[in-house]
Amino acid sequence: MVKKVLSVAICAIVLLFVYAPILLLVVYSFDKSKIINIHEFSFSFELYKQLFRDKKIMQILFNTIWLALAAAGLSTVLGTAGAIGIFYSRKRIAKPLNAASQIPVINAEIVTAISLALLFSMVALYRTYFSLIIGHMVLCTPFVVLSVLPKLKQMDSNTYEAALDLGASPAQALFKIVIPQIFSGILAGFMLSITLSLDDYIVTAFTKPKTFDTISTYVYNAVKNGTNSSTPALRALSALIFVVMIVIVLVINLRARKPAKKGA
Repeated sequence: MVKKVLSVAICAIVLLFVYAPILLLVVYSFDKSKIINIHEFSFSFELYKQLFRDKKIMQILFNTIWLALAAAGLSTVLGTAGAIGIFYSRKRIAKPLNAASQIPVINAEIVTAISLALLFSMVALYRTYFSLIIGHMVLCTPFVVLSVLPKLKQMDSNTYEAALDLGASPAQALFKIVIPQIFSGILAGFMLSITLSLDDYIVTAFTKPKTFDTISTYVYNAVKNGTNSSTPALRALSALIFVVMIVIVLVINLRARKPAKKGA
C-alpha cells in the first residue's frame, strides 16, 4: 500500500514539474494584459480574438502546418522504406545501416543545420523551399526509422516470404501483409515527425526563404525584438497547440485500446 502511494506521489510530482509551465501558459492565455502580473489577472478572451483577427499570424500558422504535413509525409515514406530495407538486409549490412540512421538523432541539431546550409549554398539552393523541406526531412526521417524498426522486429520475418510462396507479388506482399502489421509504428513516426517539424527552429532558421516564417521563427523574432503588438496573442496560440496535441494523443490512445478490448 505504501509503495503504491509513493509511486503515485512521485508520478504526480514529476508530471506537475513537467506540465506546470504549460498549464501556467494556458491560464495566462486568458489574461489580456501584455505583461504577465500575478496580482493583476483579468479574465478575458481578448487574446484569442486578437489571434484570429491577426492575418499575419494566421498565415504563419498555415505555413507551419503545411510544412509539417509535407515534411512528415515525405519523411514517413522515406523512413518506412529505410526501416524495411534495414530489417530485410543481411546482418553485416543491417548493423552499419542501423547505426548510421541513428547518428542524426544523437547529433547536435546546430551541426545538422550548418551542414545543410553549406551543402545548399554549394548547389545554389540555399534558402529555398526545397532546402527547407529537405532540411526538415533530414531532421524527421531517422525518428521514423526508430519508430518502424521495433514493429518490424515484432513481426514474423517469414511472413513476407510466405506471401510470395502463396502467389503474391512483391508489391502485394508489402502493402497487404507487411504494411498493415507495422502501421502503428508508421503512424507513430508520422506523428513524431509532425511534432518535430512544428517545434523546430534551428534547421528552419538556416534553410527557410527570407520571406517565409513558421511559428518558431516568428515567436523568436517577436520575443527578441519585443516591439511586436501580436506577442501576447502568442500565449493563446501556444495554448491552442497544446490542447490540440493533447486531444490527438487521447484519441490515438483510445482507438488503440478498442482492438485490445476486442481481442480480450
